[in-house]
Amino acid sequence: MSKFDVLTIGNAIVDILSRCEDRFLEENGIIKGAMNLIDAERAQLLYSLMGPAHEASGGSAGNTAAGVASFGAKAAYFGKVAEDELGKIFQHDIRAQGVHYQTRPDGTFPPTARSMIFVTPDGERSMNTYLGACVDLGPEHVEAEVVAEAKVTYFEGYLWDPPRAKEAIRECARIAHAHGRETSMTLSDSFCVDRYRGEFLDLMRSGTVDIVFANRHEALSLYETDDFELALRSLAADCKLAAVTLSEDGAIILRGEERYKVDAIAVEKVLDTTGAGDLFAAGFLTGYTAGKPLDVCGRLGCLAAGIVIQHFGPRPMVSLKDAAVEAGLL
Repeated sequence: MSKFDVLTIGNAIVDILSRCEDRFLEENGIIKGAMNLIDAERAQLLYSLMGPAHEASGGSAGNTAAGVASFGAKAAYFGKVAEDELGKIFQHDIRAQGVHYQTRPDGTFPPTARSMIFVTPDGERSMNTYLGACVDLGPEHVEAEVVAEAKVTYFEGYLWDPPRAKEAIRECARIAHAHGRETSMTLSDSFCVDRYRGEFLDLMRSGTVDIVFANRHEALSLYETDDFELALRSLAADCKLAAVTLSEDGAIILRGEERYKVDAIAVEKVLDTTGAGDLFAAGFLTGYTAGKPLDVCGRLGCLAAGIVIQHFGPRPMVSLKDAAVEAGLL
């Protein structure tokens, strides 16, 4: 018996969300729909320009862990915060979701990471992230016994920005595979793929990563092509299992010669797309670690993503387990 279904590893970030018009993004040099890395000075500037804001514990992998727990599965998380107010908020929120989280904070500087997220009327989110304490995540924060007891260890591609996190990820992959477990990653962002394309491909082709999550733009960027079918075939050849999300068109699941197309759920109104990919991964991995067929795993992912985009913030405000049971998926 495994103690955990899914261990996620990522940048522990408190999201600060605010609505804005597209003109605001243009006037302030913010790339729409992307994750823009910023320094402390710009973080202060953007915060001063924000309208009424909502604070919520976030970070891509943290959102996935919260989603896994909401499905009723056993989740754990590694991520670094500081001993400050935002760090306390993050610790409380992720533990309150039922996630195992014991990564030790060390002092108050650098401060806990925060992401100023501007949501435009179309529901698109543009993230401006100051990594802060995230950059200190390293091999010493790996809880080997947790990795060994997790069916799947999942990490975000964003972790390739802080250099020491790479060492932690490789150590986790070593431990996981030594105990017959699997590893997984999300490509995170097409700009992130542009920065680390060669390294991401090596992780897949070397077998360091077994399961890959991407959206359409990230898959195209990974293989530097405009041919989506070519990108899908390449992805299927390069990793054991892949899930490619297609926004309102659902998702495609790839395993060798197998291919499954799953539909998105009906959504009344898209309020905020923050966390959609993270929650898709949560649903998929919940199904996968429970031994569900791949098409059901994809449907669980689409269910979770469809629910989270109908409210403000990156984490589910309803029980995903109840929603999955009602949909006949669990």
